[in-house]
Amino acid sequence: MACWKGAARRARVSARSLGAGSLVVIASACSLVGYPAGEVPPPAPASARPVPAEATVAPPPDRPPDAARAEPSTRSTPAPEGARTDAGKSYEVFGRRYRIMGTADGYRERGTASWYGEAFHGRPTASGETYDMYGFSAAHRTLPLHSWIEVSNLDNGRSLILRVNDRGPFADVGRRILDLSYGAARELGVVGPGLAEVDVRALTDEEVERLRQNEQR
Repeated sequence: MACWKGAARRARVSARSLGAGSLVVIASACSLVGYPAGEVPPPAPASARPVPAEATVAPPPDRPPDAARAEPSTRSTPAPEGARTDAGKSYEVFGRRYRIMGTADGYRERGTASWYGEAFHGRPTASGETYDMYGFSAAHRTLPLHSWIEVSNLDNGRSLILRVNDRGPFADVGRRILDLSYGAARELGVVGPGLAEVDVRALTDEEVERLRQNEQR
């Protein structure tokens, strides 16, 4: 996309309540979340912050799909204290209105995932958290914020459990279903190709509770 060439900017998203549980989201600039393959090189950490030691290590070798699904990595941080869901609300981006699901229960979908990084590092996410490109998070157009999902790369079998804390992707909406943070994309082997076919599954309440218990250990 031509708008990625030059100084890419985060699509500024501002939301305000309009009553009846609606949100209006105003996005500016031509930048759309998600880097297409081959157009944007891996981010230059010096302009953001030093690269964590783990980010300098080559990605792990591909794992068999069955093994990956049996023990997916859990790397996302918990939702901030007092975080609220936006289930059932709606918002508008580039003239298109999106209705957020009332619940993530039973959600499962296959499609294309992309990733976003340095251009958005340090900027607010839809949840109000600061985007950390080196962290492990995901953006989805209609899953309630703070939903936990298992993302499996169908090309190499790698899996991660991530928390949704942002909205997107808004490029190629007929094909892309998920945007990954740079850290999550690197773990899943998506940074190089830029795009990957993924299986996205919302965790059950029981699985989320187990995650919480593990966090307390």
